[in-house]
Amino acid sequence: MSLIEEIQRRRTFGIISHPDAGKTTLTEKLLLFGGAIQEAGAVKSNKIKKGATSDFMEIERQRGISVATSVLAFEYNGIKINILDTPGHKDFAEDTFRTLTAVDSVIVVIDVAKGVEEQTEKLVEVCRMRNIPMIVFINKMDREGKDAFDLLDEIEQKLGLNVVPLSFPIGMGYDFKGIYNIWEKNINLFSGDSRKDIEETIEISDLQSPELNTLVGDTAAETLREEIELVEGIYPSFNRDNYLNGKIQPVFFGSALNNFGVRELLDCFINIAPKPRPKQSEERIVDPNENKFSGFVFKIHANMDPNHRDRLAFIKIVSGTFKRNTPYLHVRHNKKLKFSSPNAFFAEKKEIVDISYPGDIVGLHDTGNFKIGDTLTEGETINYKGIPSFSPEHFRYINNADPLKSKQLYKGIDQLMDEGVAQLFTLELNGRKVIGTVGALQYEVIQYRLEHEYGAKCSYENLNVHKACWIDPKGANPEEYKEFTRVKQRFLAKDKQGQLVFLADSPFSLQMTQQKYPSIKFHFTSEFD
Repeated sequence: MSLIEEIQRRRTFGIISHPDAGKTTLTEKLLLFGGAIQEAGAVKSNKIKKGATSDFMEIERQRGISVATSVLAFEYNGIKINILDTPGHKDFAEDTFRTLTAVDSVIVVIDVAKGVEEQTEKLVEVCRMRNIPMIVFINKMDREGKDAFDLLDEIEQKLGLNVVPLSFPIGMGYDFKGIYNIWEKNINLFSGDSRKDIEETIEISDLQSPELNTLVGDTAAETLREEIELVEGIYPSFNRDNYLNGKIQPVFFGSALNNFGVRELLDCFINIAPKPRPKQSEERIVDPNENKFSGFVFKIHANMDPNHRDRLAFIKIVSGTFKRNTPYLHVRHNKKLKFSSPNAFFAEKKEIVDISYPGDIVGLHDTGNFKIGDTLTEGETINYKGIPSFSPEHFRYINNADPLKSKQLYKGIDQLMDEGVAQLFTLELNGRKVIGTVGALQYEVIQYRLEHEYGAKCSYENLNVHKACWIDPKGANPEEYKEFTRVKQRFLAKDKQGQLVFLADSPFSLQMTQQKYPSIKFHFTSEFD
């Protein structure tokens, strides 16, 4: 196949939602259709029975939540699908924001009973800023929940979307009879038997036909006819260009746990979802069809395999083809690197690939060369942008709980910080290490992973810091800068890149400091330079 044909058959998307809306379960069922796994392990009430395939860190298995973005790929009807399953938990939002830089479209999962939740709002806002095409999947239709029209209104109002239902439920909860697929004009009856892999669909091109009454009963049939008439009257008809430009968002209903409505979603998705799209770099817009390879690191994961202390840098391929054992330019270091065993992901298995195309995600073994946001190219200097590091909201001293293991502790902290799990600050005054995170749950994850992956124990001590600000000395008055570093010495630290950071202990002291030293710039994000 030519490069163009390979690009045409790629679909790379992320699944986003509030925790517990059924995101990981939906991912599993999609894999089931692709034949990538034989039996799905549903995440039930946080006690995981078989363990979902996409949750491979032990702490995720214990908690029933996804804390790392996992990459899963499978083939379905000749289309190569790459899914990035993102953490829904807000403490890991930074990981999710970075992942959204690597997807071409998104599926938003919403719980029929809870409706639009806070984390969904934040993530959808990021997608709207970036104009990423979105499809909405309303999950758990086999449970009692909100009325379909009320939900569609809520999605429009809270998320600011323009919805177009492409399927519609027949009843819900105890009365849930199935789904009418507006996109394909057929009905999928719900048996409630999750063991049946794929339900039969019955083609119904005319909703007025008496066959509908036979299938679902008179009352349900009448209601469905009225509701579909309403849908056609209220909502715009589906137009693919409007979807691709982020102007409308198709909606599907189903129950991922019962494998219901998932095939409809997938069949429509591979038809309408965008193929790999051009990406803006600081220098120019890069088109996927270009012959020369380029890609960027959006995630680094240490110890994917605890038996081998390995780090994988996840690279999204933007243009050209990535070939094994070929030297490529690491733009930030300005040196050539080649990779003898690039990994592709197939559910939980990793396999070595010889060639990868735009849209694919490749895992490269990394000995510490990569940082998040790095670019690899065939020689051109390109920097892909838009992967920020936010000012943390929680700060704690990290102490070594086992003096004999200090080497392991520092190595572990070093590697976990490269992954972007949290940020490390070293105080100028006494060299003490401070860890800053966006959410409190990260401290547990760090402690757990240090112990289980590096054999190092740590303890934390609270530190009263309100905000970390990156200090930009460029253009500052030298005398003023000197006085600032002398007076504020207790509150100064260096981040991992050696940039100076001011740890303000209250909003008031930050404001006073900014007023007292007007020539110094204080930043709340560190763009990865």
